[in-house]
Parts: sequence; C-alpha cells; structure tokens
Amino acid sequence: MALDPEDLFEVDSDVPDLSGAVLLHHFSGFMDAGAAGAVLVAHLLEVHEHRVIARFDIDDLIDYRARRPTMTYATDRWEDYDAPELVVHLLHDAVGTPFLLMTGPEPDRRWEAVAEAVRALVERWGLRLAISFHGIPMGVPHTRKLSVISHATRPELITESSPFSRVQVPGNLSALLELRLGQAGHDAMGFAAYVPHYLAQGTYPAAALGLLQALTKSTGLVVQAAALNEAAQRTDAEIARQVAESSEVAQVVEALERQYDAFTEASENLLVAEDEPLPTADEIGAEFERFLAEQQRDH
Repeated sequence: MALDPEDLFEVDSDVPDLSGAVLLHHFSGFMDAGAAGAVLVAHLLEVHEHRVIARFDIDDLIDYRARRPTMTYATDRWEDYDAPELVVHLLHDAVGTPFLLMTGPEPDRRWEAVAEAVRALVERWGLRLAISFHGIPMGVPHTRKLSVISHATRPELITESSPFSRVQVPGNLSALLELRLGQAGHDAMGFAAYVPHYLAQGTYPAAALGLLQALTKSTGLVVQAAALNEAAQRTDAEIARQVAESSEVAQVVEALERQYDAFTEASENLLVAEDEPLPTADEIGAEFERFLAEQQRDH
C-alpha cells in the first residue's frame, strides 16, 4: 500500500494564513553554475528573518554514502554532526508580505513522493505560485547584459523566452516539481541565469542578482539587493583585473563578445538582408556549443 505523501514531512503547529503566498525552491546537488541559486538562497536568509515551518524526513530521502555529511572531531571525541535538512522557511519581504523558501539537498530517492508532498503543502496553504531558480553555463561573455530565461506551466507566466526549442536534459527534482504541479492545475515556473562558462565553477553574484530581479518582477516581492549588488561589483572588478592580466583569457572573452554581438545583431535583423532568414534558436545554441567545445579542446 502506498504511503501518504504527507507522512514525508512535519508541519509547525503555528503557521499563519499563507493564502496567495509564493513558494521559492532550490535544491543543492543539481546544476547551479556560478552558485547563482545558492548565493540567492543565502542572501534571502541573510536579509530576512525566517523560521522553519515544515521539515521533511531526510533519512528516507538521501543516500548518506553518496554524499557524506561533515562531522567534527575534537581531540578525543566527536563534537558535531552537520545533519542535512530539507525544510520550508517562512520569510517576510521588506513590506511584510509572507513567502516561503524550500531548501536543502536534492533527494536521492522518492522524487514523485516529494513532488506529491509539496503539492499537498501548496494546497494546504493555498499558495499561488512555485518558483525554482539556478544558474546554467553558457558560451556568453561577462561583459554583456546577463540573461535570465524562464519556463512555466502557463505561457502567461513566461517573462523571458528561452533560445532552446526542444532538448532532453538530465532530470532534477525542481523540474519534476514544476511539471507535476502544472499537471495538477497549479502555477509553477523556473528561472535560469546564464553564467559565462569560464566562471561557472566559481561564485558569480551577478547571476544571483539577475535571478533576484526576475523573481521580484514576477512575484511583486520586495527584497533588498544592496548586499548582492556590492558582491557583484567586487566580483566583476576582480574578473576585469584577471582578464586584463591574461592575454589568453582576454582573447577568449573577445571571441565570445564578437559571437554574442553577431547573434544579437542578427536577431534584431540589423545585419541580415531582408530575404535572408534569421538564425533559429537551435542554430544559435549549436554555435554556442560548438564554440565551447573548441575552447575545451584548445585547453
């Protein structure tokens, strides 16, 4: 007999009325170029008071041997255990509007059950929208405007179109959650920030800032961004310094700039003759992939 999905979590006894609130969710373990999603999670928890109102039974969801939690040994004893948590935080924005943030490691097991459990919480609390967010590596230069694309269960929710038409990618819980909520008649969407592939392994606050701007535009939430702005400015200055000190890196960035500008101009029909077809989204994506592959072979 199938277990009740609500057996997967415990809810605080003192939860206020959340009708019409937004649920943000980000799980560690899947793609997050530039740590864009992780940085945004940390920022939200840093600038807003928060408390846990729902906690998932993590013991039933993760493989400890695949990603062993950290333990601290002090001289002659075990002092601490960094227990993983999958929880839902209650926060309030700058004007007092409540919203939720679900964070923790992406479960190794029972994705469908977790999706059903989240759906149960959405319906229990009367939430109006669920949103995921993360960074993806792309062949774009850091010197151009950062792009954030969106996908959603309804076309009306889309804010920025994607250059991809139809692709198959490794599954992840956030994507499955969006799919299942949409199939159940609930609004759900996600944002992905383009992170220059040469910065994907580090921390790129500009991408987190782009995600935050997209989130606030779609939800109406008011979130202070000063700390993220400062972090982005510091990181951008450091990137500029490193590029200036390396002719090899500068050449890569300049090549990306030329290719990016060519695609942008073509899409705006500035350099294309009237009878010449514009490149499709698939062709643009293929060119970016080709360039990235060439860079990987060269290095």
